[in-house]
Amino acid sequence: MPHVIEVKDLVRRFGDFTAVDRINFTVETGEIFGFLGPNGAGKTTTIKILSTLLKPTSGQALLAGYNVATQPDRVRHSIGMVFQDPSLDDRLTGEENLRFHAMLYNVPGDKLEERMDQVLEMVQLSDRRKSLVRTYSGGMKRRLEIARGLLHYPKVLFLDEPTVGLDPQTRSAIWEHVRRLRNEVGITVFMTTHYMDEAENCDRIAIIDHGRIQGLDTPEGLKEQLGGDKIVVEGDPALKRDLADAYHVRVQEVGDAYHFQVAQGAHFVPRVMGDFDGRITAIQVKQPSLDDVFLNLTGRAIREEDVSERDIMRQNMRMHRARR
Repeated sequence: MPHVIEVKDLVRRFGDFTAVDRINFTVETGEIFGFLGPNGAGKTTTIKILSTLLKPTSGQALLAGYNVATQPDRVRHSIGMVFQDPSLDDRLTGEENLRFHAMLYNVPGDKLEERMDQVLEMVQLSDRRKSLVRTYSGGMKRRLEIARGLLHYPKVLFLDEPTVGLDPQTRSAIWEHVRRLRNEVGITVFMTTHYMDEAENCDRIAIIDHGRIQGLDTPEGLKEQLGGDKIVVEGDPALKRDLADAYHVRVQEVGDAYHFQVAQGAHFVPRVMGDFDGRITAIQVKQPSLDDVFLNLTGRAIREEDVSERDIMRQNMRMHRARR
């Protein structure tokens, strides 16, 4: 498949802080591509560069063949955006929000009604098109934002943390709509998330942390790289060192437990229980997950950070201006 996004040695700095650090990747046409990482990892900064909201410090990014730095207008007409923060006007109806968007993107008047009908039907909001957005639930607002992003037939739809703050049932419903868009319309979807279960919906995932891509593959391909089952044990404080020495494995401490990978975990349990008789108070065998992949690649568990990427950006921009 042809690449609709090509990124080469992309860098974005804010003063002395490097938010995106020489990343390289491509996205294929019709792919659901995910950026997985915690807040502050560089996900939103990358999307802002690709959508022309920020200029790169160095490197190159092409979208639909257009350079995001030198051909921003061409890029903007090729993309749709669903921002992390709500961006609808809740004093307008759903339909009025769509009409305003269509005016900004010069959607032909003779095509507008048909397109509005299509996108509202696609996200199952046809019956609420005349309702004020302030009467919508959180999930309905997200679906309307997705419909709005599709109205001008973009080549790429950017979803920045599309389900943040939504309950699991609504998140699942949003993803049903996203998959339908890809399957029925053939649109390319580029999304960011810090939810592991959400990342499983992607065709490929780039794991990003501290501005660098730590791994990139299909969800299953990333898990297979771990090479075995996960063993989780609890016990005395010296277990971490002794397990690593006994089995020549990398043992990571997560909370009160010790995690490591082995082949055929079910068969391994009797051995480790025998070797460390009386020292292990609990043991589990688990299939590898994307949490394990992230832990293996970065050395830490993904979690909600105390400070958001936006806060980091603002703080470093203020410091940079203060020095000028």
